Amino acid sequence: MKEPAGQDPEAAPAPAGGFSWRTLLGRLFEPSPDGKFGTFAGVFTPNVLTILGVIMFLRFGQVVGQSGVREALIVVLLATAISTLTAFSLAAVATNTRVKGGGAYYLISRSLGMEFGGAIAIVFYLAQAIATAMYIIGFTEAFRAAFPSAAWSPALVGTVTNAAVFVSVFVGAHWAIRVQYAILAVLGLSLLAFYVGAGLNFSPAVFAGNLGSHYYVNESFFTMFALFFPAVTGIMAGANMSGDLREPAKSIPVGTFGAIAVTTVIYVSIILLLAGARPAAELIDNNFVMKDVAIPGVLIIAGVFAATLSSALGSMMGAPRILQAFARDDVYRSIRFMGRGWGPNDEPRAAIVLTFLVAEAAVLLGDLDAIAPIITMFFIVTYGTLNLACFYEAYSRNPSYRPRFKFTHWMISLVGAVGCGVVMLLIAPLWAAAAALTMYGLYRLIARSEIRTRWGDVKGGMAFEQARRALLRLEEEGRHPKNWRPMILALVGGRSGGYTAAEFGYWLGAGHGVLTLGQVISGSIEDRLQRVRFAETALRDVIRKEGLAAFPTVVAEDDVVEGVKAMLQTHGIGGIRPNTVVLGWPADIAHAETFGALARLARRLERSVVVVKCRLGHELWTVPMGEIEVWWRDRNHGPLMLTLAHLLAQNKEFRQHTLKVIQSVPHLAGRDSALAYMNEIVGGARIEAVPEAVVSATLAGALETRRQRSAIAFLPFEPPEPGSERAFLEEYEAMATRVHTAILVSSAGGIDLEA
Repeated sequence: MKEPAGQDPEAAPAPAGGFSWRTLLGRLFEPSPDGKFGTFAGVFTPNVLTILGVIMFLRFGQVVGQSGVREALIVVLLATAISTLTAFSLAAVATNTRVKGGGAYYLISRSLGMEFGGAIAIVFYLAQAIATAMYIIGFTEAFRAAFPSAAWSPALVGTVTNAAVFVSVFVGAHWAIRVQYAILAVLGLSLLAFYVGAGLNFSPAVFAGNLGSHYYVNESFFTMFALFFPAVTGIMAGANMSGDLREPAKSIPVGTFGAIAVTTVIYVSIILLLAGARPAAELIDNNFVMKDVAIPGVLIIAGVFAATLSSALGSMMGAPRILQAFARDDVYRSIRFMGRGWGPNDEPRAAIVLTFLVAEAAVLLGDLDAIAPIITMFFIVTYGTLNLACFYEAYSRNPSYRPRFKFTHWMISLVGAVGCGVVMLLIAPLWAAAAALTMYGLYRLIARSEIRTRWGDVKGGMAFEQARRALLRLEEEGRHPKNWRPMILALVGGRSGGYTAAEFGYWLGAGHGVLTLGQVISGSIEDRLQRVRFAETALRDVIRKEGLAAFPTVVAEDDVVEGVKAMLQTHGIGGIRPNTVVLGWPADIAHAETFGALARLARRLERSVVVVKCRLGHELWTVPMGEIEVWWRDRNHGPLMLTLAHLLAQNKEFRQHTLKVIQSVPHLAGRDSALAYMNEIVGGARIEAVPEAVVSATLAGALETRRQRSAIAFLPFEPPEPGSERAFLEEYEAMATRVHTAILVSSAGGIDLEA
């Protein structure tokens, strides 16, 4: 008879009620057939073993003795509150994405982007790798205290221990997890021995004496908080194993909250029992006070060994997986080989070897007291950044942010991030500043690499939300001449004069407005959509290549004028719509009618028109030498000409060019009044410009007098009437030969120089 799919024919049948101890224990302790771990083995156990570390056994008595029961409880609950807030963020982010290997790095990089994620990957990897050495050195000190007659040197004990941890991890995470089960059992026995001894030695009188604080000189609540807080920085141990979890989105929240709950109960119970078992002086001065209280005390020594070894094991398992995930994202090709995995379980053995070497170098130094604070800072920076990632995800209101973990709100994450920052300052302000500067340096270094990721992040969502709110605010406030900005639509390609319009559109905006490169393409309806996408891609390539801050827009229409008409009526949103159209000079006189129709269309739609005519042979982005001239005629077009000339002069390429406002008068007698009028215009506009008056019967003659000095001349114009386009182009063509670049301006209004 054929066995049902997925069933082991040799497995013992389950009892009639459906419950099987073998099945339960298998699910708890054994990996699934695909080599993945469940909640207990993959998250709960590593978290508990990392949180219940050497501080609990060797320093917690000092916290209780100096702080007293009341303040010690506040210390534990405050530290736990920060780790719990971070756990809320961890649960939200972990259930909002398909979690792969890399733990905190993967979660942060997929939310805040590669810059933040990469910085976290580096500092968190180093913190985990060096923390391995810290735990091994702690084991070494406990070993020498337990066996004072042993002839082994601290370096030898540390090296042998580091090698043992390395072998356990190198063989595979499955072997390391099994070792952790044994360590967890020893830890449980040591706590049981303490509870028994503390219960037998409990004294209400001693407990009453320990209710208040007994701070030594230079000690306070904050120093005790700083001493204890590293004990709760183990909640990422399970998340670091995300790539080895069967259901990471489920296991990470459940296992993390479970570990926090269990360890908080343990720490609170130890406070109460220690306070009733020994007086404050003994709690403060005796680092092995838990050993003296426990029955038998030797189990506390075993517990210290278990705590340090488990923490070292957890760090050496987690650190290589962070590095492996970072290397696989191909930020730096030089470390790509670190992303390789070995065996069916994808073990990061190259990264494990590197972690062993980093830890060994730190072990041989023998004393990590000088760098221990920065390691703690890096842990807290990671937690703070994770809170920040969750805050941005929620606050941006991105529709893709749909965590299955529902007990979350952006305010929780924000409080968690602020709490991490405050804790850093309380523990060590200088090291906090060093950690922040290191993060900033790494962020800038990765940002300069301009890595293009394969995934989206929250930056786009935040930018959208800010833009949405700003657009609504603009809509509410309305439009005022004081807030006028150049919203430029530069028509490029074909009959629109190549990319000269884009060049001067960029310069005339000077970073104060919005530039759009527009193009009209023709073609059959069948392939029009594909050609629009192709043209938009080409425009984006130009924008990226030239470094323009601009947007592309393409309209498919056989008639260019109709295409521009559609573009002007539909492009933009709210207060961000084109108010100025920039045209290039027609390359052929045969296009005169189209040019005239475009200019008239823009004015009918209440858009200003700017036409750029460069000298023959002009190369893009070549800046002509000479003066910038505004040829003032009246207040119809003059305010826009002067404003655009002022914006042009703001570009670094034109800052050395003198800006002049010139009026041509037919007779010498009118020169002084014209000059006074120009002074009044310039003064009222608050623009740095030199007023001037030129005596000439015609504008062409006036331009001729300044042929040697003029680089760019702003000239007013009205769109030519139908049928007069050729005459218009010929007239202005003749005038434009007297300057390097002529910029013709026809204003639709909406601008006030004195606003």
